[in-house]
Amino acid sequence: MTIRPMQSRDAESILRIYGEGIATRLATFETQIPTWDHWDRSHLSHSRWVAIDDQDQVLGWAALSPVSSRCAYEGVAELGIYIGEGHRGKGIGSALMQAIKDSAQSHGLWTIQSSIFRENEASYLLHITHGFREIGYRERIGQLDGKWLNTTILECRF
Repeated sequence: MTIRPMQSRDAESILRIYGEGIATRLATFETQIPTWDHWDRSHLSHSRWVAIDDQDQVLGWAALSPVSSRCAYEGVAELGIYIGEGHRGKGIGSALMQAIKDSAQSHGLWTIQSSIFRENEASYLLHITHGFREIGYRERIGQLDGKWLNTTILECRF
């Protein structure tokens, strides 16, 4: 496995893996895969990473989104990290997490935050293992498939 910067040719794989995350009902409130243009515009232009195998197949990805357009929050970003089906539990998330943290720091960010469903234990443990701390809990913050869900808010400060 290799970690490299995301490229436009990875778009189809990024969206496919995001769709796999949507299907788990553990990763996001989203229910539809966005267009690449929408995905691209909603993420920072830097700090986008993919994990690939020796045949350049994308196994997972990590990218940052701005949390606000206000200049006071320009150093704060929200993390999205998704691992493809069949590749979870193999250390890919850990490698991507380290790449995204290093990249965020090199681009002057001071905080990365994540909002995780309580039921997504693997993602929670990944974040805690990489220095994130729990800073909040949002009860019944949104509905997915008619069911109210809670999220835990985690952050990593540099």
